[in-house]
Amino acid sequence: MVPLAALVLTGCADGSDPDPTASSSADGTKKLSVATVAGYDVGQFPPVPLFRIPDLSLVDAAQSQLAKAFQANLGTDYPGLTVENAHCDASGAVIGGDGAGDLYGGASQVNGGDGSGVLSAPGVSVVNGGDGSGVFSGGGVSIVSDGTGGGTYSGDGIDIVVQEDGSGTYADGRASTVNGGDGSGTHSDGRIAIVNGGDGSGTYSDGSISIINDGKGTARVNGTTVKADPIPPVAKLGGFPAFAALEPAKVCGTSIRVSDDVLFDFDSSILRPEANETMDSLAKAFGELGVKAASITGNTDSIGSPSYNKTLSEKRAAAVVKALTDRGVGGALTAAGNGADNPVAANEIDGKDNPAGRQLNRRVDIVIPAS
Repeated sequence: MVPLAALVLTGCADGSDPDPTASSSADGTKKLSVATVAGYDVGQFPPVPLFRIPDLSLVDAAQSQLAKAFQANLGTDYPGLTVENAHCDASGAVIGGDGAGDLYGGASQVNGGDGSGVLSAPGVSVVNGGDGSGVFSGGGVSIVSDGTGGGTYSGDGIDIVVQEDGSGTYADGRASTVNGGDGSGTHSDGRIAIVNGGDGSGTYSDGSISIINDGKGTARVNGTTVKADPIPPVAKLGGFPAFAALEPAKVCGTSIRVSDDVLFDFDSSILRPEANETMDSLAKAFGELGVKAASITGNTDSIGSPSYNKTLSEKRAAAVVKALTDRGVGGALTAAGNGADNPVAANEIDGKDNPAGRQLNRRVDIVIPAS
């Protein structure tokens, strides 16, 4: 915030000083009594403010919105399901999330294989050039980055333009800031107006104080000429954030992840009664989307022996297959178990137990092939 101006007036030492604009200091010299901006010396004033360049976290959020869009297309009666893209690594092993492929429900991601790609879903669109450039649109926000330090941001009543040379503009309906990138700049917000010439000169006004600094050692403050240091130049803006490249990926299809906590009690492969609603949702989704095949894989955390976890994960996958089959799901449903061999989060961090990570690792993954 730019501080409001304050009038600081120094009275005459004995009431008889013939100069009404000056007073005697302790060393007997004359000191002009002029208005100053609170917190600033005579003839000085607040700088043209730098504005915060937004990061591109919204682009990361678009990834999760893509998954949410698929889930939203299924309706609100599908509890307990986390849906995301699925892709394969070079060996053909399935990787959930971050992939490329056409999804059911009108959401899609197309990967150019060179870091470029296109993400689209209801209300969200991302075009990534693979070289740091990109365009994001969604939720009333528009972001464009040229990948070389320039870009624009528009949303939430804020408009920002940043140029590669460090210049830019900011406007939010109340305040307006211009950064020339060469030390010059302006700012106004309805209360104050600041102009920085970039060469030490500048002006300031707030309705109470008017300052004109010539940048050569003097300034006029409310019409009175005083000695004043030049105004420091406006710092350049930082570069606009670049878009991270999309990693090339082979399309596999759609991944549906269900936490073990939703399906099973601790150390059990028997579906909980509360899991019936989730199984009903899955069966309904399979039927509505015409799923012809799916692989169901159980996963555990690292607590317990590898052989025990392998067996438990296989039994849990088989229990899900049976539940879907009992609900009329046809097609080829296969069950497998990874035990603790395919974690999606760290079971331990710096040698200490990570309960949140272990919870994520206890899951059942359902992959629907793209074909």
